[in-house]
Amino acid sequence: MNTSFQETVTIRLSDGIELSGELYIPKGAESLVLFSHGSGSSRFSPRNNFVAQEFHLQKIGTFLFDLLTVDEEQIYSKRFDIDLLAERLIQVTRFISVKKECLHLSLGYFGASTGAASAFKVAALLPDLIHAVVSRGGRPDLAKPFCSRVKAPTLLIVGELDHDVLKLNHDVFKSLKCPKKIEIVKQASHLFEEPDALKQVSELATNWFKKYLEYTVYV
Repeated sequence: MNTSFQETVTIRLSDGIELSGELYIPKGAESLVLFSHGSGSSRFSPRNNFVAQEFHLQKIGTFLFDLLTVDEEQIYSKRFDIDLLAERLIQVTRFISVKKECLHLSLGYFGASTGAASAFKVAALLPDLIHAVVSRGGRPDLAKPFCSRVKAPTLLIVGELDHDVLKLNHDVFKSLKCPKKIEIVKQASHLFEEPDALKQVSELATNWFKKYLEYTVYV
């Protein structure tokens, strides 16, 4: 693509629900990362938008979108309904994968908190579409039956002070059979609010995606 491309995208799902997202493809991008947000978050999350902007600087496209409507977000149980989130992520991924501006891009997932669980499940179900996964403070344990089926190279990023999630990630890490790595950000908590913590997350994720997405060849 000779110029950058930006668009607000509305996707109508099979159940009639409409989801909105922000698509940005920098000039020269070879890859696109779909963000699967965590519970209580949205496409306007300042943390994920910070990471997305860092990706743009490295010519990685992004699609930040909502898996739940505004009304659904008020229903606590839906935030943890991994089957529902995964089914919607499947439909969103398939929609984006055939959008003309995205046909040449290799796809990956960036999942946070519970959003990481849906990302892991869908990565296992769509191995021909998803070529790399990064989890930030994620709960892939909520999709543990699918973790051993993930083929895409997977990076787990966890804050050193996020003790419970760190233990859960170590447990999941053992079950992964794909190329994998776990990175622990020193003195960082669950939301990576400490100085430079989110910058470190961005750098780790960028390096992972550039390594595993940029040279993916479609047959």
